[in-house]
Amino acid sequence: MSLDHLFAGLRVREFAEARTWYERLLGEPTFFPHATEAVWTLAEGRSLYIVQDADSAGHCVVTIFVDDLDARVAGIAARGLDPDERLTYSNGVRKAVYRDPDGNELSFGGAPVEPR
Repeated sequence: MSLDHLFAGLRVREFAEARTWYERLLGEPTFFPHATEAVWTLAEGRSLYIVQDADSAGHCVVTIFVDDLDARVAGIAARGLDPDERLTYSNGVRKAVYRDPDGNELSFGGAPVEPR
């Protein structure tokens, strides 16, 4: 299978409120397909979007694995958001979980920390 681009979506009740929260999490959107949808390009061929869909809001789960989890979490904290949860799995993989006002879960995962 050839994969040209992946769009992961999160449904929200109220677009304007959600956009403000996601801008704190991800920075400025890359583009707006229409008045109630915003897209963030996270890497080449990989995008995340929010779209207003009140009937289905709050039931989405997305995890993004990043090279430097600690730097990502610090950058988000500088924009005013802290993780709702931090997890470390038995294999050492770490995860920072954020929940938007609708209950959608967006997490960032990172490799185990190498012992010093």
